[in-house]
Amino acid sequence: MGSMIEKSIEKSVVALVTQNVEKAKDVIAFDAEIDRQEREIESLCMKLLLQQQPVARDLRLISSALKMITDMERIGDQSADIAELALMMADKPYIKDLKHISQMGQETMVMVVSSVDAFVEKDLEKAKEVLAHDDLVDDLFDEVKKELIELIHQNMENGEQATDLLMIAKYFERIGDHATNIAEWVIYSITGEHDFSLKSKENEKVM
Repeated sequence: MGSMIEKSIEKSVVALVTQNVEKAKDVIAFDAEIDRQEREIESLCMKLLLQQQPVARDLRLISSALKMITDMERIGDQSADIAELALMMADKPYIKDLKHISQMGQETMVMVVSSVDAFVEKDLEKAKEVLAHDDLVDDLFDEVKKELIELIHQNMENGEQATDLLMIAKYFERIGDHATNIAEWVIYSITGEHDFSLKSKENEKVM
């Protein structure tokens, strides 16, 4: 499932930057498979909980996995949302270069891969690095937002596409938030501690 959401993000970035319709459609089709994977993993976790009655660390591991796959499924959803917007804009020239938006995509992909690897490898430091990395994605989002607002001020006709590009940047920012959530659950699965003073950002935002 982690590999699939990584590919989904990567394809959504390529579809957007190169205005590749086929890759955008691939991402949208991928989302159904990611949903299927979530259901399969959830079913396996529930069987383990009911049949094996795990305790202590094993229980934390399973409960963390259940939380993580919810964030992973949402990453798939948001990659598909980006692909749908890329499809809408595929036949129009862009009002600006997509350097920073593309960079957001690359950085969120790094976060997602690292958070999943941290879980598989039980690597506490790698999980903490994901939390720190989120600041970079937030900074890039702020930069993109400023650029797009300036383009609207220069020419109101830029407004429609600027809004679509801002939505895409927001989706990438949320993917970063989900990767952060995953990393927090990795930390919990290893240490048994969850810092609720750093609430997952997704819960602080209106969806």
